[in-house]
Amino acid sequence: MDAISVIRAKRDKNELTDAQIDWVIDAYTRGEVADEQMSALAMAILLNGMNLREISRWTEAMIRSGERMDFSSLPLPTTDKHSTGGVGDKITLPLAPLVAACGAAVPQLSGRGLGHTGGTLDKLESIPGWRALLSNEEMLAVLRDTGAVICAAGDGLAPADKKLYALRDVTGTVEAIPLIASSIMSKKIAEGTGALVLDVKVGTGAFMKNLADAQELARTMVGLGKAAGVNTVALLTDMSTPLGLTAGNALEVRESVEVLAGGGPADVVELTVALAREMLAAAGVHGKDPADALKDGSAMDHWRRMIAAQGGDPDAELPVARERQVVTADASGVLTSLDAYAVGVAAWRLGAGRARKEDPVQAGAGVEIHAKPGDKVTAGQPLLTLHTDTPERFEYALEALAGGWAVAEEGTPFTPTPIILDRIG
Repeated sequence: MDAISVIRAKRDKNELTDAQIDWVIDAYTRGEVADEQMSALAMAILLNGMNLREISRWTEAMIRSGERMDFSSLPLPTTDKHSTGGVGDKITLPLAPLVAACGAAVPQLSGRGLGHTGGTLDKLESIPGWRALLSNEEMLAVLRDTGAVICAAGDGLAPADKKLYALRDVTGTVEAIPLIASSIMSKKIAEGTGALVLDVKVGTGAFMKNLADAQELARTMVGLGKAAGVNTVALLTDMSTPLGLTAGNALEVRESVEVLAGGGPADVVELTVALAREMLAAAGVHGKDPADALKDGSAMDHWRRMIAAQGGDPDAELPVARERQVVTADASGVLTSLDAYAVGVAAWRLGAGRARKEDPVQAGAGVEIHAKPGDKVTAGQPLLTLHTDTPERFEYALEALAGGWAVAEEGTPFTPTPIILDRIG
């Protein structure tokens, strides 16, 4: 079998056979299929799709490329969450310690930024000393000690996906539903968690721009999870506007700590609590309510222990960008929209994300948001603050923000979009 035949088959809108899928995943993992060949196949999948049999087999092949983890020795049931990626989506940071404070263990394998969306590991690495790379033994030890761990998938866990994940980011194939579903579910199934809650983003700042595509992705992933014996549910949540008031790395860590301290933006708190309740229910844990754990400080205690267990200093000063530029409102009235995609691309161009898989990110770069849709604004007041270490990036960030918000006359009716749009599973 050869890569060109597999590429041509999907290019010509044919189904890939089980044998073709098994071979190409194994050969890519071993380096026999080159990055440029897998890039061509990924683009063909983006354009021509896969049916459920192909997606299921692709997922199984990626799981078989590595090891499976086992958390059966833990005294608590395990539950995990995965977001399909958004702008300002720092939810994992307060969520993992919050669920741990309520009585479940959270083995949270996270990733790095994809395109205009932020990466949980990039955010946490802005904390001095914090380590994303843990051995399986270290991961299990942190789970036993603190109830929650957020770390990178090890080299042995779905290594085929690790290679393909980075490749998709730089080849314009992130949005392919079969590749999103198989990427997420191969890691989560191999991870060995007992329950899984999916946060499928919908809107301009998400990879799924409309509800129908998001529902298709959610149904595909829920089906893959349940077929593998993982109790899986999905929430479809709005990503037309950035979550919270920050998009970046250290900026989002600060906001997450505010949430754990009992404050923070209302939308971040609402979604964090809703996902925590779903995770606990899926794991069969019925006790302390997550909203109470934010108020009584127990979630913050678990955060501090989790960060310290991974080498981080929860009291350390977070990095701050050297340069700032304020963007002001160009009219007075009611802010009716703030485009998540525009803000995400601006943060990316400021240095919070990467254009190539080997690029570094700036810990302090990003966008600070001073008004959200529904707020009254006055011409000239600060709307956004841009943060970067490299001021030559401001021009390109401002280009991304052009037309990224709208202000209507005061008194114009405004109906906010609910955060949670649908539930599947």
